[in-house]
Amino acid sequence: MRNCIDFDPTELEAALTDLDSAYNPAERMLRHPFGSPGYHTQHAGEWVHGTRVAGEYALALCDSGDADRLSRAVGIIDRLLSLQDTNPDSNTYGIWSWFLEEPLPDMAPPDWNWADFIGTYLIQIAMDHGDRLPPDTADRLDQGALHAARSIIRRDVGPAYTNIALMGTHVTFCVGEHYRDDEVLAYARARLRRFVEHTREHGAFSEYNSPTYTSLAARIIARMGRDIEDEAAQPLVSWLYDLVWGDIAQHFHPPTRQWSGPHSRNYSTLLGTRELAFFQRALGGNVRLMDGPLAPDPEAARLKARCPAKYVEYFQSIHEPREVVQVYGKGAPPVVGTTYLNDTVSLASVNRGNFWNQQRAIVGYWNGSNPSALQVQVLHDGYDYSSACVFTQQSGPHVLAAVVFATDGGDTHVSLDKIKDATIQATDLRLRFNLIDAGDLPLLPPQQSVKQLVSMPLGDARLDLRIAHAEFGPTEIVFEASSADGDSHLDLVLYQGESAAINFAELESAVIVFGLQLAPADAPLPLPDVKVSSNEGLLAAHWETPGGTLALTVPKKPAPGREITEAVEGIDA
Repeated sequence: MRNCIDFDPTELEAALTDLDSAYNPAERMLRHPFGSPGYHTQHAGEWVHGTRVAGEYALALCDSGDADRLSRAVGIIDRLLSLQDTNPDSNTYGIWSWFLEEPLPDMAPPDWNWADFIGTYLIQIAMDHGDRLPPDTADRLDQGALHAARSIIRRDVGPAYTNIALMGTHVTFCVGEHYRDDEVLAYARARLRRFVEHTREHGAFSEYNSPTYTSLAARIIARMGRDIEDEAAQPLVSWLYDLVWGDIAQHFHPPTRQWSGPHSRNYSTLLGTRELAFFQRALGGNVRLMDGPLAPDPEAARLKARCPAKYVEYFQSIHEPREVVQVYGKGAPPVVGTTYLNDTVSLASVNRGNFWNQQRAIVGYWNGSNPSALQVQVLHDGYDYSSACVFTQQSGPHVLAAVVFATDGGDTHVSLDKIKDATIQATDLRLRFNLIDAGDLPLLPPQQSVKQLVSMPLGDARLDLRIAHAEFGPTEIVFEASSADGDSHLDLVLYQGESAAINFAELESAVIVFGLQLAPADAPLPLPDVKVSSNEGLLAAHWETPGGTLALTVPKKPAPGREITEAVEGIDA
């Protein structure tokens, strides 16, 4: 077994204490509250036994070196391996379900990523502790890791699926080297080269600037640097490690301790304690990001992921305002993110995006060490609607945006639940400016003129919003202000009433154009109007801002996504 892992016993004990309390000896797994992003699982119960957290816990137990904890780990490993699909003829070969309570056939659909997520725990246990396990468990563990690697190879995820492309590379590289499997190792080497070539071509990860997955990528690449023996692979890994930390550093906003947008994938608009603790550890004591104790993290005890020294200053302060313009995809059409940061606020947008619940196409932060956030959303019956598309131009703290509707996209997910016949059933559809954890805000009338300038003081910042154009078929659009659960909402209500079929293909016009500014509280007013004009089914918008003219043109009528993309003008300049 390897001797390259330098465990931190204090860190590990803190993480294990946190996990031990959830252990269920009857099932030999951890019991925890049910939660999901709204797809893959159909489970409806309140409590579950998760397979992924079981793998993480088993590795941490093995790392402890304690005989009793090793015995518990053996039981968990045996239980976990019994839940893997090991039939090579099966469509779900090599993977696990998310939960003990929901077998693979009951998922909708199963998540093939679980070969990658659980495979990474299995191969680390095999490399670092295989000789301490009972022979039968060790043999089954070896087979389980090989099944996971072969499942990854069979699926062969492309380099655009950043976190899984990287994680599968780590698993197959380690499996190939550890078991001296030439076929698996050859695949891993080619996959790493392909990923690096793709990333160099585009200049950034395809899953761009993601608080969830770019931080995961930093961890995976650190594992690759530690675990991969192939000397020829290490320069590629080092290049990726520098790239990932450079991307994180440029978008970090020290005044609010938040990760500025735009975000391709994010599960929580405000950074969680896990990510903040990861950064604080990686910064090696140079920056304090959390006021209390760090969130327990079993991997922190075995993985010394350090931020390169040249990027540390980005986490410390902002000396002067800066604007980061990053090309995330050089294809046709290109994907470009713009981020403005000063010592009070950050505001970001992506030139083309959607309102999937994991994407933050327009997002801002303010309020110092007690941060608040702005997230722009389109909600279908209260859930983020993926077939609403957004196109933007940004200069400094000003964003000009247009929202249009695709007839062939997803509903709650961009691909797993495509809308049929351009139609949804709805009791409510609205565009929301969600002010998250914004504290006590000045009261606005529950309803007011759609095109009235809204100017709201937000602590140390101010939001200025102009709705320039809003059409949704024959519906009279209403502007509403409300609050709930500590958040405040500024909503354009596109439809509200009895459940009805909304056929987007039948709408002659469904488009919203707005300009917003998120700036320090003393930013000058008034803002000029956003000017719009209509011609031959297109809506053109112009906004003269202190940073220059922002302009874009979008189709008014809902259409298939490809047609919308081809019709949009002005955002790729």
